[in-house]
Amino acid sequence: MKPLRKAVFPVGGLGTRFLPATKASPKEMLPVVDRPLIQYAVDEAVEAGIEQMIFVTGRGKSAIEDHFDIAYELESTMAARGKSLEILDATRLKPGAVAYVRQQEPMGLGHAVWCARDIVGDEPFAVLLADDFM
Repeated sequence: MKPLRKAVFPVGGLGTRFLPATKASPKEMLPVVDRPLIQYAVDEAVEAGIEQMIFVTGRGKSAIEDHFDIAYELESTMAARGKSLEILDATRLKPGAVAYVRQQEPMGLGHAVWCARDIVGDEPFAVLLADDFM
């Protein structure tokens, strides 16, 4: 049996149950204490040994991509002020460890997972639902 190396994060939904908070910000980016909801799911995946994160996104979800990208301006300013960049470590995934697929229209969870099929291939994968908050 092949090892579990990939995780699919269906994050393309509209977030209507969280309106009006999600009108301008993806529900996965809503802060819970000191980090966005999506960060908890990614941290859990990394701790479980997942090597590749596949985000199935939709319109208005660029904040998720920005969150896991390098923020050169922020890091430069922090470094110039003598602040530690360690706090940003969790948002820095290994090069090649992140892939984004666009779900053209919200057609449900099954369709979102199906949209990741070309990246998943014939390997086993996990599905992490990062939009539930209890």
